Amino acid sequence: MIVITAPTGNIGRHLLPLLLDSGPARGERLRVIVRDPARLSDAVRERVEVITGSHGDAEVVDRAFDGADAVFWLVPPDASLSPEDAYSGFTRPAAKALAAHGVGHVVGVSALGRGTPVAHRAGLVTASLAMDDLIAETGVAYRALANPSFFENLLEEADSIREKGVFTDAVAADRKAPLVAVADIAAAAARLLLDRSWTGNGSVPVLGPQDLSPDDLARIMTEQFGRPVRYERQSLDDLHTTLVGYGLDEAFVRGIADMKQAKDDGLDAGVTRTPDTTGATTFEQWCARTLKPAVLS
Repeated sequence: MIVITAPTGNIGRHLLPLLLDSGPARGERLRVIVRDPARLSDAVRERVEVITGSHGDAEVVDRAFDGADAVFWLVPPDASLSPEDAYSGFTRPAAKALAAHGVGHVVGVSALGRGTPVAHRAGLVTASLAMDDLIAETGVAYRALANPSFFENLLEEADSIREKGVFTDAVAADRKAPLVAVADIAAAAARLLLDRSWTGNGSVPVLGPQDLSPDDLARIMTEQFGRPVRYERQSLDDLHTTLVGYGLDEAFVRGIADMKQAKDDGLDAGVTRTPDTTGATTFEQWCARTLKPAVLS
């Protein structure tokens, strides 16, 4: 029995089909935790057991983890909370349920940066790493998918790219760093969930095929869209003002700003790319398939 949290989210919607394709042949049953079952297709609901509710709720995870052999764990960040509450606070009921039900394996979505000099001051990433520790302390075999920033974050910039030919971030224009497509994170999760021969605790980096800077992204988008796209660096003060203006929790906003600063200081640069840590999707491929239709629609 594999339990999937956030099955309709950015990663879950890629992961669930992979498990539905390969799991039954291996004798795996699938159980999902979802707030709104209507967001699952009829075909999916016929093939999985559905637990309705939030996986941050103690009663929900207690029911969901009963009889489970493996869990895919993803925390949907809540910008109304502090980073610690959004990650570890949300996860504590699940940690108790994992131990109570003797779940053997957990694959969690986390971040790069563990062991780097800036890991202790990386905001949301620091909170995510503390969540990993909380899960590992339950005694399960745990693998944290250590991810850099997602290609999909650029979808939030689609309107600005379309209307002004500009996207923004808070890192240096020439700061090269790994990026990854969520589909490649889902593929890594599926491999670990279906082959549970691994033991102990550790991180599994999931990187795109190459490091890219914001200027690199702008160049590729310009080539793909046939129109100029440029990068504008936003100051951390401006980022803070903008996000607080949207009503986000002050501590959560500081967590975002601290993460951005840490990334600019090399947070994501501590892992060597190998064939085992490299996702299949290039930025060019993702841009043509996903971002270009969103921008040019």
